[in-house]
Amino acid sequence: MKRFGMVLLAVALSVAAARPVMAQGTWRYGFSAGVLMPMSDYNTLDKTGFVGGAGATYWLAGSPLGIRGDFSYSQSSHDATSGFDGHTKIMGGMASLVYALNPASAPARILLNGGLGYYNVKFDDATLGSSSESKVGFGIGAAVAFKMGTGSTRLIVGTRYTSVSTSGSPTAFLPITVGLSFGK
Repeated sequence: MKRFGMVLLAVALSVAAARPVMAQGTWRYGFSAGVLMPMSDYNTLDKTGFVGGAGATYWLAGSPLGIRGDFSYSQSSHDATSGFDGHTKIMGGMASLVYALNPASAPARILLNGGLGYYNVKFDDATLGSSSESKVGFGIGAAVAFKMGTGSTRLIVGTRYTSVSTSGSPTAFLPITVGLSFGK
């Protein structure tokens, strides 16, 4: 019990010390849509599909580092030559670290990101029925954020290779998205 109390005290002191630093950071949030390109074995089964999502990034004060959380939904149709008739639907979220190669004041900001997520992959087939599994995934990607006018809105074009640890072989895909971001 004493050890639990010491851990609780350490966590409380860490949170109290971090609050002033966190208060100086900035938030950006936004949404995106685009195409989903199946990769690896998933590419032999499905055609290009669509993807949509929303997310938020907390930029650490005075740092090119950010912490991002996002949610996405995508769907692709089975290729007729695969022998299946149906869709693959992928829904999930990812927590990522983001690194900006240039400052927020730049007209175009290059962003690199990588993180871990949790996804549900649902396979529907007219003959076989449907199967679904939820698994951990990882992603690594890049984006360019273009300033729009004098406000804080940015047009973001990006991609992130994502691989979900599904049974058999991983479900890997490459979303290519265009979106808007708002905030400071």
